[in-house]
Formats: sequence, structure tokens, C-alpha cells
Amino acid sequence: MLTHTQIWAAIDRLAEANGMSASGLARRAGLDATSFNKSKRVASDGRERWPSSESIAKILAATGTDLHGFVDLVEPSAPPPRMAVPLVGWAQAGSGGLFTEDGMPAGSGWEEIAFPDAGPDKLFAVEVSGDSMEPLYRDGDILIVSPDAGIRRGDRVVVRLHNGEVMAKELERQTLRNVELRSLNSAHPNRMIPVSDISWIARIMWVRQ
Repeated sequence: MLTHTQIWAAIDRLAEANGMSASGLARRAGLDATSFNKSKRVASDGRERWPSSESIAKILAATGTDLHGFVDLVEPSAPPPRMAVPLVGWAQAGSGGLFTEDGMPAGSGWEEIAFPDAGPDKLFAVEVSGDSMEPLYRDGDILIVSPDAGIRRGDRVVVRLHNGEVMAKELERQTLRNVELRSLNSAHPNRMIPVSDISWIARIMWVRQ
């Protein structure tokens, strides 16, 4: 059974998550600004005062939060473990000597970003440069990629060729001899590339914009 303290703590967390105080959250929901004041959570005789179901419904609607989201705030789960992911510039991604045979950045000394631990998947980050991938990926976006994740038709991938060319495209078709790639930007052509020309392919798992 949920306690008085848990419910009020969830309201405070909801306000904080939306950049507001408890009073600001009440105003956003069309309630009296003092509705959630801490002084009103316990009566003068020590009795616990609970927020009404109507007021909770209003703050959920005002913040676009569903009931499951509110329950998560009542009993927040532990944050997922995080890992340090190497961050590679687009030009660096074209430097073959900087990568191992399995497509991971070699050595140490890379800049790093924090990212939720993906378990066994090997991950690194590539910073987009230029406009060849617009409007999907823009200059400065961070692509989180995995060179050992399985890929199939429709997946978005970063591909590095032996000649140092790097591109981000959508996998259209793959055979033993060729890889067909669809461009993310209609101004740039699709590509059919012999497998022998490819240094590594890394599946795009996430984008941070």
C-alpha cells in the first residue's frame, strides 16, 4: 500500500522533472497555487492530508504524464548502470589505424560520453559532421553505434571503407558480394559497395541530438 509520504514525494518529483516547484505545478494544472504546499500536507492536529484523485488527474494531464509514469515516480526504480563510451569525430572515423579489426576505437585517450550500459554490446559514439545526412542526422548529433550488433534490412548503419570514406545510410540489401545502401538525404545517391571494400559496418543504436 502506498504511503502518504510516497504520494507527496511523487508530486514533488513530477514538479521537478518539469522544471517547476510544487506551487508552479498546481498553477499549471489550474489548481490553487497553495494546493501542494508542504504546510497543507498535514493538518494542525497531526492528521495526514492526501491529495485528491482529481488533483492528481489534473497534474498528470497538465504535464502529459500517464499513470504508469506517475507510479514510477512514487517508487522510482534504480537508474540503469552507465558506461563510458568513446567519442570519435567523423574525420577520425575515417582513419583506419585508429580502429581494431572488429571496428572498435583502438587504444585509450578518447573523449568519452556517458551512456546506459548495453550489456554485451560493444559501443562507441560518432559525432556527425556536415549536412549529408540531413534531415535525419544533423551536424553535431551524436550517433551511438555497435560494430557487433546484428544488422538487417532497414537498419541505419555507419560504414567505413578501406579508402577512409565514412557514411551513414540505411541498409537496403546485403549479399555475399555487395552491400546496397539507401541514402538518408535525397540529394545524395544510394550506393552499392563490394563487401571487399568495407572496413567495418556499425549499426546505429541511438542518436543524441
